Order: sequence, then structure tokens, then C-alpha cells
Amino acid sequence: MAIRKERIDELIATSEGSLIGPNGLVKELTKALVERMLSGEMNHHLGYEKHDVEGYGSGNSRNGKSKKTLKGEAGAMQIEVPRDRNGTFEPKLIEKHQTRFEGFDDKILSMYARGMTVRDIQGHLQEMYGVDVSPSLISDVTNSIQEEVKAWQDRPLEALYPIVYLDALRVKMRHDGKVDNRAVHTAIGINMEGQKSVLGLWVSGTEGSKYWMSVLMNLKNRGMKDAFILCTDGLKGFPEAIEVVFPEALVQTCIVHRLRASLGFTNWKERKVLAADLKPIYRAATAEMAELALQAFRVKYPKHQVIADVWERNWERVIPFFEFPEEIRKIIYTTNAVESLHRTLRKVTKNRHSFPTQEAAIKLLYLALQNASKKWHTVQGWREALRQFTIRWPERMEQGRGV
Repeated sequence: MAIRKERIDELIATSEGSLIGPNGLVKELTKALVERMLSGEMNHHLGYEKHDVEGYGSGNSRNGKSKKTLKGEAGAMQIEVPRDRNGTFEPKLIEKHQTRFEGFDDKILSMYARGMTVRDIQGHLQEMYGVDVSPSLISDVTNSIQEEVKAWQDRPLEALYPIVYLDALRVKMRHDGKVDNRAVHTAIGINMEGQKSVLGLWVSGTEGSKYWMSVLMNLKNRGMKDAFILCTDGLKGFPEAIEVVFPEALVQTCIVHRLRASLGFTNWKERKVLAADLKPIYRAATAEMAELALQAFRVKYPKHQVIADVWERNWERVIPFFEFPEEIRKIIYTTNAVESLHRTLRKVTKNRHSFPTQEAAIKLLYLALQNASKKWHTVQGWREALRQFTIRWPERMEQGRGV
């Protein structure tokens, strides 16, 4: 039922305090509404209204009220909960032993997901709402999603993700009694509709091809049967590990990683010029023209043969994207999709020197990526990409669609 504008104006005009906050009008209205609804629940439970003659001799009746303090978005709020003489009334709006109002836990999780520490959350809730929250309560709220995280990690996957990005993030966490800078392996898949999703997070001491193979096996065991292109950072042995699990997939090494590796062999004064002269290699129209550009770089920079060697040693992993039109090249020539996510995750972990456990780290990363993924849209140029994939791999496309 809508409230008339005139009535809202009247409430605002007659309110003595602020509208929001610990002593605001919103809090008082919330308290009144909750108590009114609890009274309605009691009427339904007993089968008659207060003071109604139908209640005489019914075998149960009202028996006063008990006070309860709820923590909610409007602050700490004391309400009166009606009781019945037989003690059988169990309200649904505010259940027995409930001390937090709907939405309060979500607010804590939201702040936690944005990288706020327990101390930050305590201070914010006290300052904004006048609510004192213990560290144990915040821990209880954040720990309540552990089952959700596990279900997410084990969830079934789609049969085909045409493009998958693989990369690792370093996070400090305690392991075997000491703090280690451990690798959190991340996989982002683009499904048939062009939608991105994080397929999982896996933690190990180091990023190596052997562990990546176990990650890929996890994806396969959860239902992922195929991928057309897997984009990686060029880790040694990684392509071979991919080909063991997904033998039909093309492996595209990240061009941005290749540039960084190349420029690491020179001083910072030369990097801008060298980066410009490396550009014709990966911006070439064809793989053949790219190879000519690489040879031209060798001739121009005899002192930097090691840079040309970096590209030549990995040439078979550099050139797959040249087989596709510009729309697809933009999607697969870099692992920027997963690196962008990692930048977001680093922002929420920077306030913590380290995590006490692996579970604590994954819990925060999971909440943060859930926030980040809300902003993701369908990949640009995906319709053309699907058309190209259908022309090149018609049978695999049909299998991916379940035809």
C-alpha cells in the first residue's frame, strides 16, 4: 500500500531528530512497523484480535511482551515481542534468538568484500549507526558463506567455453606455521553467450605447469569438455600441460606478457623506443608479415638479439591469433580479462598483511569477485567471434551446444 505524499511530509515536519541514523525517524518507523507486524503474527497464531471476545475460553491468550535488541541498518533497535501463555508463538519476521535484522549481515559482507578489515567494519557501524559489533560476530557472518564458497568451487561447468584465460595472483597467507606468498590460480571462461565467469580459484605454493595441469583436470572433471582457445602468460611447460588435458585447444600466449619479458632485458631509457619497434610484430596483418617484422627488429637492434630470441622461442604460441579477424584478435591476444580481475582483487587484499588461513583468503577473494562480476557485460564482438568459430570448428560447436 502506497503512503500519501502529504502523510510523508507531515512525518518529516513533526520529527524532532534527524531522518536517518541512531535516533532518526526511519529507525522509529522501522520499530513501529516491526512491532505492528509481530502483533499481526500473534493475531494469526491465536486466531483472534486483541480484546476480541472470540478469545474467551480459547485455551491460549496473550501474555505480555519481551524486549529484544536488534542490530540493523538503522542501528541498534529495541523492540517488544508479544508472548502467548502457552509459549507456542514462534514469529516468522523476527525468529527466536535472532539478533540481527534482515540486510544487516549483507551489509557486513559487502564491507568485507570491499577490503575493509574487522576494525574498519566495527568503526563504520559504530559511527554510522551507533551499533557496537564484536569481532566474533563479524567473523561469524563472514564464515557463514564458507559452504557457499565450497558449492561455488565444486559447481558443474558448461561443456564448452570457447575462450578461457588462465593466470595466477600472489597472496600472502599463513601456511605450515609461516607466512608464504602463495599462488592463487584463476580461470575465467567465456561461454557460448559471450558471458564471462570465474570458473574457480586454486591455491598452491608456486605457479607451475604441474599444478596448472591439476587445475585443468578439475575443470574437466566438473564438466568442461572443450575449449577453442586458452590464453596464458607464457609460463614454461604450460602449453604442454594444456595439450595433455585439452588436446584440440589452441594455446595463445599473452602478447602483453611477451612484451614485458622482452623489455626486462633492457634499461628503462630504451624501453619506450623498443616497445614501439616491437609493435609491428604483433600488429601485423598475417603471421608471415609478423615474422618479417621480427627479422627487421633483429637487423635494427644487433645488441638486443636476446629480445628477438624471446619471441622466436615461443613463436608457435605467439601466432595463433593471426588466424582470426580483428574482432577475435582483440579478445585473445592478451590475458587482460583475468589481469583486470586480479587488479581488483589486489585492492581488497592490500589492507591485510597476510591471511591466517587459505580459507580466509579464498573467502575474501570470492566475495570480491562476486562484486566485480556484477559489472561484466557480454564480450564485445562476440557474435562475429561465434560465426568464425562455427566456420572453423562446426562439429565442436554443435557438441558444445548439445546438438
